[in-house]
Amino acid sequence: MADVKGTSKNATETVDVERTMTGTDDTGHEHGLGESSRAHAEGEGNADGHAHTNGGIRGHDRSYSHTHYRVYKRRWFGLLQLVLLNIVVSWDWLTFAPVSTKSADYFGVTETSINWLSTAFLFSFAVMCPVTIWTLNRSPKEAILWASVLLFIGNWVRYAGTKATGGHFGVVMFGQILTGFAQPFVLSAPTRYSDQWFTESGRVSATAFASLANPFGAALAQLINPFWGNVPNIVLYVSVLATVACIPSFFIPAAPPTPASASSAHHTTSIKASAKICFGSPSFWILFVTFGVYVGFFNAFSSLLNQVLYPYGYSEDEAGICGAVLIVVGLVTAAINSPIIDRTHAYVLNIKVLCLILACSYLGMIWAPETRGIVAPYVLAAILGAASFALLPIALEYIVEVTYPASPEVGSTICWTAGQLLGGIFIVVMNALKDQRAVDLEAVREAGRNQGGGDRPPGNMYSALVFQAIVAVVVLPLPLALGIKKLGLGAGKIAGRLKVDEHRTEEEVDVEGDGQA
Repeated sequence: MADVKGTSKNATETVDVERTMTGTDDTGHEHGLGESSRAHAEGEGNADGHAHTNGGIRGHDRSYSHTHYRVYKRRWFGLLQLVLLNIVVSWDWLTFAPVSTKSADYFGVTETSINWLSTAFLFSFAVMCPVTIWTLNRSPKEAILWASVLLFIGNWVRYAGTKATGGHFGVVMFGQILTGFAQPFVLSAPTRYSDQWFTESGRVSATAFASLANPFGAALAQLINPFWGNVPNIVLYVSVLATVACIPSFFIPAAPPTPASASSAHHTTSIKASAKICFGSPSFWILFVTFGVYVGFFNAFSSLLNQVLYPYGYSEDEAGICGAVLIVVGLVTAAINSPIIDRTHAYVLNIKVLCLILACSYLGMIWAPETRGIVAPYVLAAILGAASFALLPIALEYIVEVTYPASPEVGSTICWTAGQLLGGIFIVVMNALKDQRAVDLEAVREAGRNQGGGDRPPGNMYSALVFQAIVAVVVLPLPLALGIKKLGLGAGKIAGRLKVDEHRTEEEVDVEGDGQA
């Protein structure tokens, strides 16, 4: 983190932070935050008095100041809205994947064309990456508003294409791309939002809550869409849900009246300076590759799960339940693990263990469909989901730590772009590796998964699963290298937010949630 240290050295001016901050509470009344005892009586949080600039820490006194920081209950409104939008945008992504054969029949196209609906959605993320970074750097609320508008328009364009006589696939694809443009605005927002509204004791949980809503939407799509009947009905129901979810975006607060922590008190670092810090960090490059590959494979596997299983006689309902198991178990695991990480901040250890579990799970998934039973695919899907979901918020927050004082949205958006772009590429590659023999769907459905048919039936994706496992294992040494000081990846090389936010005396740390905001 040479850039971080250099920036700190350049900022030589020492700033005496005022011991009194004046703000307004939710009722609009002014309140003075000058006395430590009063802050505790009112439930307001304290932090050290470090003053910051775009480059990072400008300087500090050796003695602690009594500058007070607080969190506001209104922060939950914005977080819940991010959750809603992430659910809907992911549901849009997998609208057609769980019913790929039905969708192909309805539009009169091949399953490869249906796969391109998911692939184009993922590629759209990369197109909007620069705009997303610029918008989030200005304000998370602006990003949420842009996402809402694009989701509303895209969903109803898709429905219009679906209802056209015989179904107009080109119009549906255009609407799908518009919803894909919305995704980066809400998927990249959690780290920026949690940095702005939450303290170091709640950021991982907040990031997890908002980020993991995205795969939860995918789980709902996998589980519910097959039961909604024909394709027009599926698209209509999703469009109605999206419209309802977009409305609250216009009413969430734009920013907290006063900073939530010492690290969020300074002005946002410029995009150019943030990018320079990110690309100059060896740890960031390791996280960039690791995050991109494992998120990419999760996206690809989720999109192709139905096609992985049905050649072996699994029904669309069974494939949908498998997808739901993947995500629901992951959500439960993340809900348990994230608060623990908020307390321990054991980022590196968790990243290493979870990446090892992921690589082994992808390896085992090669042979799971061949068992033609429920146990193997469902158990491996549960393990994949648990490791993937637990890893996601930890990796996102650790990216912010190793790139501090870069603005949080820059590193996270770049890594998310890698994950979405590689996800699209992996779908194309895995689809190309699919067995090209014609599949008699009616015969497969009638025979069921207990009627044999060999280990490599027509249409199987064995080679695709082998490709997935090999790449997952090849990437594994990268995260295992994190924390090794001889490689310049030790904790001593990181000037993260925690070193700013945790530099407090015990009596200055207040419980999050003040009861007044």
